[in-house]
Amino acid sequence: MTTIHDQAMNYVYQQVLQRLLSFFSRAERTALQLMIQRLVVSAGGMDRIGDFKVMSIQSGTLDSCYTLALLRAAQLSIASRAPATFQLRVATLRLNGASSTALENIHRCNAALFLYDDPRVELLMVDNREVLPFDHQAPISEAGRESNRLNLLMVGHRRTWDGPLDLWDDGYLATGEFYGQIARWDRGVDALISSEAPRQQKQFLDGLRRAAQKASLGTSSCNPAGFDGLFALLDDLGRDYYREFYAGEGHAQWRPADRFEACRRTTNIDIHDMLVGKPEERWPLLTEFLGVQPDEMAAHLSDNEYISPAIAAHLRGLQACYVLGQSYEEGVAEYLQRALVMMRRKWVPERICELALEAFGNPANIAEQRMLAAAEVQRSFGLTQAQLICLLFAPFVDGGAGMERFLRSCHPGMLVAMPDLHKAMQGQHAPEQVMQWMVDVSGLPVSLIGTLYGMRPVVVETEAAQETPEADDAAVVGERSAGH
Repeated sequence: MTTIHDQAMNYVYQQVLQRLLSFFSRAERTALQLMIQRLVVSAGGMDRIGDFKVMSIQSGTLDSCYTLALLRAAQLSIASRAPATFQLRVATLRLNGASSTALENIHRCNAALFLYDDPRVELLMVDNREVLPFDHQAPISEAGRESNRLNLLMVGHRRTWDGPLDLWDDGYLATGEFYGQIARWDRGVDALISSEAPRQQKQFLDGLRRAAQKASLGTSSCNPAGFDGLFALLDDLGRDYYREFYAGEGHAQWRPADRFEACRRTTNIDIHDMLVGKPEERWPLLTEFLGVQPDEMAAHLSDNEYISPAIAAHLRGLQACYVLGQSYEEGVAEYLQRALVMMRRKWVPERICELALEAFGNPANIAEQRMLAAAEVQRSFGLTQAQLICLLFAPFVDGGAGMERFLRSCHPGMLVAMPDLHKAMQGQHAPEQVMQWMVDVSGLPVSLIGTLYGMRPVVVETEAAQETPEADDAAVVGERSAGH
């Protein structure tokens, strides 16, 4: 019965491969053969390919779905002409803000490529540092939601009040820790497959280093320019990237603990040079075969994979309104202007620009868009508008140096409570009403506010800061537009 089953499944896999290849252009088929050669060489030869395990990170973006399709084609192509093929680990990190559409995209890709129940494939997800089988229907755990919310706030509050709006830097930190840990899990993997453009790799590494500074992690000994140095940087950061925030607190550990290898053997295999053709030429494969449902505007407009364009525009509006003394509408208009510059410099289709104009440039829609964005922040990240505005001001760090500015701008009635607020932040006795107000307005427990009180704000200087913002953003979005 086993032999009959294996023969039937091999027939199914051959059908999947043939249908997959039918969507590839001649250039893509050539690139696929080159990728197979690169994998075989990395494995040490065809006779060792069966013991070789590669990992693909799947986030539901167009890029990650396309990369997974290429890997599956390589895996099945080798299997069709050799006794064994490489093993594949597909891993997904569950974070607040991940849309149900992204999870559905991952599931449809897995199903279309017949990854489920293939013994050569592992489908994993990580929720609150626990490695689990991938399940697109499982909501993120309550503990995971709360942990992600606190992490976002703690990292975000380390900025200077007038600094860049890098409020979602925790996404880089969480993803970096995820890469390092999932590569060690259950006998580990031999290689991480990366298809990001050099510019995307630099953006991620810059974001990771920036977030590491905010988490008080030293990264001076390792400064890679691309993913070939990713794991050296991850090792430099240590095992727990949040240890400086939660010392003595009950923070979840990576688990099951006994399934993690003490040493990692993983290297990086970069296949970006093998992604051929124009992004729009991949749409039949992505939509017809894999069943991906993309958000076209977000794909071209988003310059940060951890927040949606609607939230990014909302943040600009709130910053203008509460921090810069302008109107909410002026902030959104500035966001839209920058976005249009980015898209037109990269020859994004005009109809996508028109979608952006309709979404963010119509004065009649601003009030509704503001309400919808606030609801999205609450639903996805568990933050009220008051807590988001508090995050913009970052009033707790540096001994509460920004508290008076924050109160004068947003809560003038609390100015009389300044002495009690500082007592509470120092861990001294303070009125219960004052401490409850701090919790409500920040979304943080008083103990973690006290941790921030003893930390300095992080002024981050990167190479990107020396460039023209519009040119920098244009380059980033142009390279990300195929996948987000």
